[in-house]
Amino acid sequence: MVLPSSLWRIVLVLGYPAGYSDAGFTGFETMGAKVWMLTLSMLCELGAFLTIGLVRPWGEVVPRWIPLIGGRRVRPMAAVVPAASGAVALTLLWANVPWWWTYPHADMTRIGNLIVGTLYQPLVLWGPLLAAVTLSYYRRHRSPRRQ
Repeated sequence: MVLPSSLWRIVLVLGYPAGYSDAGFTGFETMGAKVWMLTLSMLCELGAFLTIGLVRPWGEVVPRWIPLIGGRRVRPMAAVVPAASGAVALTLLWANVPWWWTYPHADMTRIGNLIVGTLYQPLVLWGPLLAAVTLSYYRRHRSPRRQ
């Protein structure tokens, strides 16, 4: 879900307009813009990768190679709280993407507007799917109820 938009941003960093008009692309040619786009792409990919920890063994026991805490069990709420918060934040952040084509994008070409809108659509699912995986993780790791 994250990869298409991340790859598009990397294409921009490499100097290709990737859907922007010549005038619209000039704002992306600064070093600050390039650093921001690479940082955003890396953070999105890292967040997506961390989600895998909710369904893999390294989400239950910290890998041994990590200094100081390697080999320790992960407390379930230490994974659930950030993941649930992230699910809410991502859902709110990307909630307007389905209406991409209703917003004006004067700095983009018509085909670029279509392509970019399409590349960003999978992000709409990121928050809800993270919520589903988080709920599953919580159910598998909650302590047994006392009777």
